[in-house]
Order: sequence, then C-alpha cells, then structure tokens
Amino acid sequence: MPIRVLPDFLVNQIAAGEVVERPASVVKELVENALDAGANQIVIDVIDGGRTQISVIDNGCGMSRDDLGRSITRHATSKLPDDDLLNINFMGFRGEALPSIASVSDMTIDTYNGVDENGWQLDCTTGDVRPSGWDSGTRIRVANLFSRTPARLKFLRGDRAEMMSVVDVVKRLAMSRTDVGFTLNNKWRFPQNQDMLERIIAVMGDDVRGRMLAVDARSGSDASMELHGFISEPTLRRASSIDQYLFVNGRPVKDKVLVGALRAAYMDVMHAREFPLCALYLTIDPRRVDVNVSPAKTEVHFLEPSHVRAFIIKVLRDVLAQTLNNRAVQDTVISNPNIVRTQTLNFNMGTPQAGHMGPDSAFLFVASPQLRALPIMEKSDTKSDFGVIHEKDNVDNNVNNPLGRAIGQIGNKYILAESGENLVIVDQHAAHERITYEHLRRHAIKVQPLLTPIIVHLRPEDVAAVLSIADEMRASGLHIDAFGDSDIAIFEKPADWDLNWADLFQSIADEVRVYGHSAQLGERLHLKLANYACHHSVRAGQKLDLSQMNALLRDIEQTTRGGECNHGRPVYKIIPIADMDGWFERC
Repeated sequence: MPIRVLPDFLVNQIAAGEVVERPASVVKELVENALDAGANQIVIDVIDGGRTQISVIDNGCGMSRDDLGRSITRHATSKLPDDDLLNINFMGFRGEALPSIASVSDMTIDTYNGVDENGWQLDCTTGDVRPSGWDSGTRIRVANLFSRTPARLKFLRGDRAEMMSVVDVVKRLAMSRTDVGFTLNNKWRFPQNQDMLERIIAVMGDDVRGRMLAVDARSGSDASMELHGFISEPTLRRASSIDQYLFVNGRPVKDKVLVGALRAAYMDVMHAREFPLCALYLTIDPRRVDVNVSPAKTEVHFLEPSHVRAFIIKVLRDVLAQTLNNRAVQDTVISNPNIVRTQTLNFNMGTPQAGHMGPDSAFLFVASPQLRALPIMEKSDTKSDFGVIHEKDNVDNNVNNPLGRAIGQIGNKYILAESGENLVIVDQHAAHERITYEHLRRHAIKVQPLLTPIIVHLRPEDVAAVLSIADEMRASGLHIDAFGDSDIAIFEKPADWDLNWADLFQSIADEVRVYGHSAQLGERLHLKLANYACHHSVRAGQKLDLSQMNALLRDIEQTTRGGECNHGRPVYKIIPIADMDGWFERC
C-alpha cells in the first residue's frame, strides 16, 4: 500500500483526540486563550454538560479579520514571538486547540479588536468571515461537540458527570488567576481581584476558613525558585486529592514531583490514605521546566526534579513545624457553631534535652525528669478520681505557660489544664506519642554494619535507578553500592530491618523512573518509628499524677509539630473561659 499524506480534516480530528478529550477540555483551552488575550472577565455557559453547547465570552484584546481567519489553521499561534520553546510565558502556545475543536464540532467565533470599524464572525465549518455586531472581546460558541466523531461521543459520561468536570476545570483556572473574574452558568461566581484566601474558601468550601497556613519562601540567595500559597492544617484533610491545586508559573498542573513532595511533607502528621488541601504556586525560571510535554499541557518536566522536590518538602515541613507550635487553635467542643473563639499560642521553640531511647527499652525515657522511666501501662478499667485539686497540691503553679498548669485528669485519658483565661484539654496519649516520635527521629536510627554484604539481583536499568538516589538512602541508614551491572550490595542497613530487599529496590526503581525520586525508604522508616512511638507512649487509661501531667505539658510545648500526633489527630483543644460564661449565661 503506498504512503499518502492524510487530509487536513483527518489530521485535525486525530489531533483533537489528544487535545479535546471531553467538554471540560474544550472549556480549558478556550478559557486559557481568553487569559492569554488579557481578559479580566470571563463568562462560561455550558448546556447538557457541554454536549449541546459551550460558550466562552471574554473582554480580551480580540482579533483582526486576518487573525480570525488564521486562528483555526493548525499550528498558528501568536504566543511564540521568538520561536523559543524553552521560554514559554503563555497558557497556550501550540496552535492546536481551535482547529482541533473546530474539526469535531460546529464552532462560531465573534470578535472585535477595538481598532477595526466593526466586529467579525467566523463560521469554522465553512471558513467564511463576515461582519458582526460584536463590540468587545471575543465570544466562542461550540455546538454539537463530537457530532462528527460519533465514536468519541458515545464515550462521554452522563451530563452531570461531564458538568462536574467542567466545574473542576473552571475552579483550577480561577485559582490560577485571582485577578480575573469567572462566571460559570451564572451559578459559580468568582469576583475579579478577589483575595486569595476568599477565593480558596469559595473553591474549597467554608470549612477551610481559618485553617489554611500561609507559605512564602525562596530558594537561597539567588531566589531561583519561589513557592507561595496556602496548605491545610493536618487536621483538615480530604478522602481524595480533589482539593489539591498546584501551579507552575501560573499554569495549573498535575505533576508527580509536586504531588510526591506534598505527600512527603505531611508524612508524619497525616495518615497515608488521607490528603491535605493546598493551593501552591511554584515560580521557576521557564528554562528550567518543560511545559511542552503533552497537548493537554497539564504535565511538566523539571530540569532538576530532585532539587525542586527537596525545596518544596523543606518549605512545607518548616511551615508545619512553626505553625503547629504558634498557631491559632479553633475549638468547636459545643454543638453551637456560633460560639467559637480563637486563642494564639506562643510556644518556646527550644529543643528538648536528649534522652536515651532504644528499641529494646523496657521503660520510656523522655526529657522531663518527672516522666523519666515512666512505665507503659495497659489501659485501666478503673475510673479516674477526678475532683477538686487544691493549689498546694499542684507542683507547677505557673498558669502563664502556653498549655498552662495541670489541674486534673478525666477518664485517665485527658489532662485538664488552666492557662490564663482558658481551659486546655490535652490528649495524653497523642501528646506523648508526638514527643516520642520526634525523639526517635533525632536519635533512634541505628545502623548495623554487615560482615557479609547482602547481594540483591536486579535488572541493569533498575540497578542504575536505585543507585541514582544512593546518597538519599544513606541518610536513612542504608549504605549500598553496585556489585557488577546487575546486582546491588548492601553494606549497612538500619538495625532490626529484615525486609524483602529485592521487592523494596524494585519499588524504589519503579518510582525513580516515573517520578525522578522515591519515598519508599522514608515511608517505611516513618511507619516503623510511628508504630514504635504509638506502642511505647503513655496510654489512654493510664493514671498520671500532677507532676507527670505538667511534665508532659512542658515537653509538648517544646516539641516540633506538637499540635498533632503523627497520625494527624489533634493533641490539645483550648476553650476560652469567656465561652463557658456564655454557656452558663454569665455574659
């Protein structure tokens, strides 16, 4: 069979298979064009989930008659003035969207550039350009999507599901540009020049109000990377990643490096099956990131992915560490949502004095003398004797400490403390678990040198992938090196780690090839330390005396990420006495 050149209409339909997957893809491409045109107001209307009609109206710069005619020509674009694919500063640049959409729908474009005597209308089916009464910006109407490709049409989901995908796309674009106003179906509205936090609340829901932590950092003196935005407190999480909004140079992306860094930053304050919320904006030299990876432009490739990942993890962990010890704690103990107060804690960020804690310890050793050699007891079936505790019985009378002085214990689970004009309730197990975990992270990685190296056989490409992060693995106590082309030798390993090393290295190699890094070893170390901390901390049901309670309060005040245990549960709650006065009508 001879080789022939495919006709343009078929080439456009093939291209549309990559650019236009569903109605949400059409909305994304048209709104991005509107943003590139300088629009600050964009109105989107969608009928039947986009199957029947999609309309996008903007107040951008518009097009001349000649530009309008060229707009549906393949690979025609105004966004690469220097033909430099390494320096892209626009949302679009490939010149594929409009011709691809036109090839699978009935599309009409009305536009006015403010210079010509009148506006112009293009019928994309016939290519005819005629005068139009349109007098501002551009309107694009896409009707009967996929009517010319019935095979694609039958794969669309129901109207409701397609509409939800459109909403998600508009939300992501609205998050990328808070200076632009967006309106979708006259129902979802995002005002122009909206405050970032207000837009986050509008997009993610009112439950995030007051629970997002600010991020603003630069990488070193050269500021080659900047990261700003907001992340959620560890106690605010979702069952999926739906509310994770990530942007690179203003472009919404779903990048594996960024997602992996976010997961690693929250590793020891949130369960692995839960997801934090975020709106993070990474600014990086365009020449250090490739956005020309796929027609959808949602994936990027970083020139130095490990450097980007390390920068993001450090920034986010620093924010979590600082904020959880100097954060606004909101209390919602009572059912009335109108009675909520906020109390700011200013903790002394000193480092606790190191004790000794080994995996074979029969007792738990921590910094405070009152808690040293505190035996770990099984949960007691007896109720605590909770009553009035006299001032002279309390060995720590300083109510000005951030978590105050202990005044009693409820159910042998919760410590009650008085701090200024507040009542503090502390989960004793969660508090001691965090103290123990942080101590283990600093002191408990014991390395075991091996007299005879463990040899692990892998494919040569897997060996190369694992060895590419050998320095990172050394920091976790695993010393490896090549042993020929198809084997890895383990010379040192964390003590008491007897794993299936072939499976571990294979998983690491798979992750390195896909993401450029691997979190396998770090996650396993975290799980081991977290499990030990959970089983070797003060238990719920264990009775403490006042000196032990106060020692626990002082230690948690000085502990990094002391607001949550390593499973993400809150350690303490603060109830202002003014709220209690309201409950008993003393106001």
